[in-house]
Amino acid sequence: MAGAILRPVPENEIKLTFARSSGAGGQNVNKTSTKVVARWRVGASRVFLSAEKERLRAKLTNRLNSADELLVTSETERSQAQNRAAAVARLQSLVSHALRVPQKRRSTRPTKSSKMKRLETKKQRSRLKQTRGSWGDWL
Repeated sequence: MAGAILRPVPENEIKLTFARSSGAGGQNVNKTSTKVVARWRVGASRVFLSAEKERLRAKLTNRLNSADELLVTSETERSQAQNRAAAVARLQSLVSHALRVPQKRRSTRPTKSSKMKRLETKKQRSRLKQTRGSWGDWL
């Protein structure tokens, strides 16, 4: 799964619904349904393997509803077409980011020069503090 091929969610699996949008737009907002809600059922997808679906469920837990659907809304634009494109793009990016498996970190040892540099700065700091002294010492 480390070299998983990131494939997009097919358009026919995404259900789009439209509603009246809130916010700016004047009288246009009252007349047109520009808000877009994109729904995609993770369990019903025929494109992804069961392991990938489990990874999606684990990564997108807070975004899935009780019906195992990923919901994405868009109402920022004034046209329905632009909101549709934005919602689908956001859904695709959420899925691709959730499927991406991060590379394992390989532990390394500090180099000799970095150890020496660290010790030297510690010595400098120590010398600085020693030169400060307290007021009571010279009285």
